[in-house]
Amino acid sequence: MRQYLTHIAIVVDDYDEAIEFYTQKLHFTLIEDTILSDTKRWVLVRPKGANECSLLLAKGVNEEQKSRIGNQTGGRVFLFLHTDNFKRDFQNLIDNDVKIVRGPSFEDYGTVAVFEDLYGNLWDLIEPKQALAKPPATPAF
Repeated sequence: MRQYLTHIAIVVDDYDEAIEFYTQKLHFTLIEDTILSDTKRWVLVRPKGANECSLLLAKGVNEEQKSRIGNQTGGRVFLFLHTDNFKRDFQNLIDNDVKIVRGPSFEDYGTVAVFEDLYGNLWDLIEPKQALAKPPATPAF
């Protein structure tokens, strides 16, 4: 059996503002932007080079949904963005005035920094150590 996540919904305040942040500041690719109704769109973005999982930008429309914007995990890191070049991508965050919550640190698993998206959701930017960059080989049975 093979399963994988295809989309992760993130509640946003405004579709166009969120698209601009993810595509212009984080350099994600806009995969789809389909109008479903006068108030609802199907908007998918994902990091360049990624092929499976995308973010579904879901506009908060009622008070309960709007209350989750920027705090979908109660203040914990929400998303983990792996990179093949920490220095390049961390500099990009600085150049684009993305709020850095915790600067670079060197951990057992790799180099990591914490940043906020435009609504305050926390992200880890991680360059895994080389040994973790590739998944382990699957044993042949």
